Amino acid sequence: MIDLGLTPAKSSADADLIKDSTEATFMADVIDASADVPVIVDFWAPWCGPCKTLGPMLEDAVRAARGAVKMVKVNVDQAQGLAGQLRIQSIPTVYAFWKGQPVDGFQGAIPGSEIKAFVDRLVKEAGGQAHGDALQDAVDAAEEMLAEGAATDAAQTFAAILEEDPMHAGAYGGLVRAYLALGELDQAEAILNGAPAQIASTAPLEAARAQLELARQAANIGPIAELTAAVEADPANHQARFDLAQALYAKGNVQEAVDHLLDLFRRDREWNEGAAKTQLLTIFDALKANDPVVLNGRRRLSSMIFA
Repeated sequence: MIDLGLTPAKSSADADLIKDSTEATFMADVIDASADVPVIVDFWAPWCGPCKTLGPMLEDAVRAARGAVKMVKVNVDQAQGLAGQLRIQSIPTVYAFWKGQPVDGFQGAIPGSEIKAFVDRLVKEAGGQAHGDALQDAVDAAEEMLAEGAATDAAQTFAAILEEDPMHAGAYGGLVRAYLALGELDQAEAILNGAPAQIASTAPLEAARAQLELARQAANIGPIAELTAAVEADPANHQARFDLAQALYAKGNVQEAVDHLLDLFRRDREWNEGAAKTQLLTIFDALKANDPVVLNGRRRLSSMIFA
């Protein structure tokens, strides 16, 4: 393919924000990378007139977001297999991936105002905070308290932050998780349900919601030994394998739980209306995006989905 110079030279600052991808590197560039930050994928071709307009406008919007989103460009002429898997029927087509899944997108060239709104939605979806947030140090301190087991102190700190900024998604999610750590599930749920609608779907609140759901499940788990024996006796017993995964997660054996759910998805992805995938995504949402269990688990799940 002749290089028509449609892709301008990138500065060193751009290198981590905007990159070209191929079928071979798509998994790492998009699926894996979206565990930490939303990734916008621009499907284009050198002969596409509207692509010449849209691409630079997208790049400008990504730069303006200052690291809250990233962008990957895919030349469909050189990635026809990938374009077919994702059902790209016309270009430009833009998809946004977050935590390994497509969450937004559009086709054709759109005005700059709509591009900005598109990027802003992604930043909000991921619970992004403005650079230099004056309350971020307090949030970090509260998170450290929570990690060290001082859940009561963490809850008080998160509550104080919310008095200053009632729309702080990170503090809201932290307050819910602090009450979960204290074993006060009803109080945690009440706080979660009382979150302002504007931040109810942000990543910190979704993570807290996932942790609450898993905590509720833990109250009804069966004995691990009995469930393990049931699975070993009949590997096709999907309900036993699903229950075993729940029990393992509740006991802190997260990797084993994920392994069993992935095995269940491989055996029958449609079982119980896709329960294995739903449970996997709940676990992934509950953990930190950069947790090795999440990164590896999302990659394995995506490999099965896109196979």
